[in-house]
Amino acid sequence: MTLRLDYGNMLAPRLGGRGIEPRRLQRFAAEFRRAYDEVGERRARGEMGFFDLPHARETVSEIRRFADGLGQAFENVVVLGIGGSALGTGALSQALLGAHWNELSDERRDYYPRLYVLENIDPTSIGPFLDRIDLGRTLFNVVSKSGTTAETMAQYLIVAERVRRELGLEAGPRHFLFTTDPESGALRQLANEEGIPTLSVPPNVGGRFSVLSPVGLLPAALAGIDIEAVLAGAAGLADRCVTPELLENPAGLTASLLYLAEREHRANINVFMPYSDRLRALAAWYCQLWAESLGKRLDASGQEVHVGPTPVAAVGATDQHSQFQLYMEGPFDKVVTLLAVRDPGCDVEIPPLYEGIPALAYLGGHSLGELLSAERRATAEALRREGRFNMTIEIAGHTPHALGELIMFYQIATVYAGALYHVDPLDQPGVELGKRLTYGLLGRQGYEAPEIADGDPRWIV
Repeated sequence: MTLRLDYGNMLAPRLGGRGIEPRRLQRFAAEFRRAYDEVGERRARGEMGFFDLPHARETVSEIRRFADGLGQAFENVVVLGIGGSALGTGALSQALLGAHWNELSDERRDYYPRLYVLENIDPTSIGPFLDRIDLGRTLFNVVSKSGTTAETMAQYLIVAERVRRELGLEAGPRHFLFTTDPESGALRQLANEEGIPTLSVPPNVGGRFSVLSPVGLLPAALAGIDIEAVLAGAAGLADRCVTPELLENPAGLTASLLYLAEREHRANINVFMPYSDRLRALAAWYCQLWAESLGKRLDASGQEVHVGPTPVAAVGATDQHSQFQLYMEGPFDKVVTLLAVRDPGCDVEIPPLYEGIPALAYLGGHSLGELLSAERRATAEALRREGRFNMTIEIAGHTPHALGELIMFYQIATVYAGALYHVDPLDQPGVELGKRLTYGLLGRQGYEAPEIADGDPRWIV
């Protein structure tokens, strides 16, 4: 069974009159059709390449050749990247390999390599990691479409120097793979000069939409994940969304519900809450996708609008004990999306001990899976009774097909939401200023050193 969306708890009849009126949703079908057409036009112009990734058979073959060949010569694969160059890989690997993959023995990993994602530049993480890993048994996958990402390039320079120092100058090309632009950028130049193998990120696929490209699929394939099944799930979900009929398009319906909740009911915070530890990293991926795509100062016509719902990552049942007091009794400014896994693939029975203690006895004979499911359902009902927006998305399991569905579902929902907000979901102008200031502070050629307003002693305690 494929991905399912239960959105009844977004509607007024279920929320005691506080939610979206069904008639309003029906009338909104015309507005969604406009957004659907806009996305279709941009896709036809070749601007939304992520739609085509599930059908890129030549790319899959190229990934397979590398993964099944040179890639299996290593015990460790380390991804150097940040943002969209790392979050998708983390989401796929955690969901499909499990959080403890790197701790398993070689035999239990079927001799596939360990997989690490170095997504930040904190020296207290990078330094100790490089001190303990065996460089001679490690492949470093450097991921930057532009080849200019300061954080990733800094990581690469540090690793390249260590590899040369410890393994010799000639060893470099054997321990690196660049995933980057097919034609331009510093990484492409280095690859051409030093004979480093490369995989290409399609020019019309942005970083946060790139998980189904070599950015996410190559590390997944190296670790033994069935990438063909991931892409099949994505393709099937995309086929379900090839309709302008709002109530038949799950991604369009989700985007429309979140848009109406924010625009007409001031619910501008979107909490994404999977009931699965293996989907924690997926929640972080969702937050980048939603925030960077929809948080915009200008609309498509150049008018100042300052729009964008705020995504928040949570995990069930943990955050029932850390965040839910606010969600239940705080401002009516949130939509909570609960993510259910129909078959998690394993379970742990709760033994019937201490039958004379009622607070413990009722748990015996159940399982942790039953308890987690009951808590999710109870949370949805508690939110409903308090008139709080919530919906539930259910996937079949922690399987490649299901993850492909879920990833494509949210990518399509994001571009529909962009069209509804009249903003461009593919750009990120707001992050460019910080990049330029960083370049200036570090003395990059062509960038002036900025004056930073953080040194006035009047404001320092």
